Amino acid sequence: MSRRDRRAAPTAGSDRCTVTVCRGCCCGTAKIPGVDHAAQLAGLRGALEGTARVRVTDCLSACEHANVIVVQPSAAGRAAGGRPVWLGLVNDPDAADDIATWVRSGGPGLAEPPGVLDLYAFAPSRRIRQAVES
Repeated sequence: MSRRDRRAAPTAGSDRCTVTVCRGCCCGTAKIPGVDHAAQLAGLRGALEGTARVRVTDCLSACEHANVIVVQPSAAGRAAGGRPVWLGLVNDPDAADDIATWVRSGGPGLAEPPGVLDLYAFAPSRRIRQAVES
C-alpha cells in the first residue's frame, strides 16, 4: 500500500485553505529580530477566522527563509489546479496582511495572489514539501 493510499480522508475543514505558520528553531524566535511574532500569528488568526484554518507547526526545515508560511488550497482550489504556496522571509506586517487578503479571496487556485507575494515565494526541497503537504 502506498503512502498516498494510507492518508486520511479529507477533513471537514478541507473546504477552506490551511495556512501553516512555522514556529520552530528560527521562525518566530529572537533569531529573526524586529518582528513581533506573536502579533503576526494573532493577526493572521484574527484576519482569517472563519475563512481559513491557521495552524502552527514546528520547524519546516527552511530556516534560511524564516519566517515561513505555507498556504494550502481548499478542496475547490486544489480542484482548480491550486497547489501549496511556500512564502519565506515573511517578516513585514504588510506581507502577512497581503497573505490574509489573498486567502480571504479564495487562495491558491481560486484567486491570484497580490503581485508582491511573488517576492516571498520559494520552492523548498521535495522532502520538505512532502512532509508538510501530505
